[in-house]
Amino acid sequence: MQFADRLKNVETSAIRELFKLLGKPGIISFAGGFPDPALFDVDGIRESSNAVLTNNPGPVLQYGATEGFQPLREGISAFMAHKGATVSPEGLIVTTGSQQALDLIGKTMISPGDKVIVEAPTFLATIQCFRLYGAQLIGAPIDADGVDVDKLEQLIDEHKPKLVYLIPTFGNPSGATLSLERRKRILEIAVRTQTLIVEDDPYGELYFDQAPPPSLLALSDEVPGSRDWLAHCGSFSKILSPGLRVGWLIAPPALLANATMCKQFSDAHTSNLTQAICAHYLTLNRLEGALAVVRKTYADRARVMAESLRRELGSAIAFTQPQGGMFFWANLTGAEGQPCHAPEFAKRAIDKGVAFVPGAPFFAHDPDLSTFRLSFATADVAKIEEGIGRLGQAL
Repeated sequence: MQFADRLKNVETSAIRELFKLLGKPGIISFAGGFPDPALFDVDGIRESSNAVLTNNPGPVLQYGATEGFQPLREGISAFMAHKGATVSPEGLIVTTGSQQALDLIGKTMISPGDKVIVEAPTFLATIQCFRLYGAQLIGAPIDADGVDVDKLEQLIDEHKPKLVYLIPTFGNPSGATLSLERRKRILEIAVRTQTLIVEDDPYGELYFDQAPPPSLLALSDEVPGSRDWLAHCGSFSKILSPGLRVGWLIAPPALLANATMCKQFSDAHTSNLTQAICAHYLTLNRLEGALAVVRKTYADRARVMAESLRRELGSAIAFTQPQGGMFFWANLTGAEGQPCHAPEFAKRAIDKGVAFVPGAPFFAHDPDLSTFRLSFATADVAKIEEGIGRLGQAL
């Protein structure tokens, strides 16, 4: 068969390939980016499921509007208002997870050869998605406070990209959070250069001790004109259930209209049933209580992982402790002759019964082979201590 030329630009996910190695009995995995299913509010989701299938079930089992189930659009609008962002129900569309929102942005904005700036490192699926549409990806460096805005501004001025993709809050894989000062500067740069900024925010509600700075979307009211150059992707996957496959895209009207048209070609609409379940769930006022449990659990696991890494690996690694989200981003230091090549370290770790993701796939180019990602979301405290102990044995 003669497949499309665009497939030459992408390959299967390194993380998905790694999962094939995880069938070994007793292995402890820090590899996945999944929420802990033990923390899902099953009772609330069950109550909502029963309600929508009992009260006038016909419409939720029927075809629906491409833009989304109207009660859910209204619920998302209220949810965003709670987060400080003013969005009308008509200013968003419901997507099949936020990953579809990214795909729709790729379809509507990227032509072969267009330049797109992403963080270095960034979400692997975004690299794959944008490459599929022919993007030439450019990496902007990050630190513990998020993307280096001085460097980002230089790259924008030099390359005049079609768009810039950022995960400002508890990034995947970096765990970094963009500072308030940098957020405002990015909006100002967007206006000055007329560059679309795509804000991906699946983790913003997973903070530990205190809430992060407001989203770029929430701050856009303070920077005149910035809303015209800002798209925002959200999701219930990490805070309610990924199996519901419900996300959303907020964007300027022309982009939103074209994304809606492309979604018609893709799946007609996101499942009416799961949309209705989410919409009803939001009326139960259970989400904040469920999130409180998730935040405390993840905070405890992140603390234990940091303590265990310092105890078991010492000077062999360096990392910044995250203040929310699901990930640690670390690098092997090579100090005192210790390992500095994460892919080799990952192989030894598998032999010891523990898995993580080497960092190279998260870079659009010039990967740092000393880096790797650890997720603390799905392993309990005992598994984290045992797993990090095995990592120490793999050095």
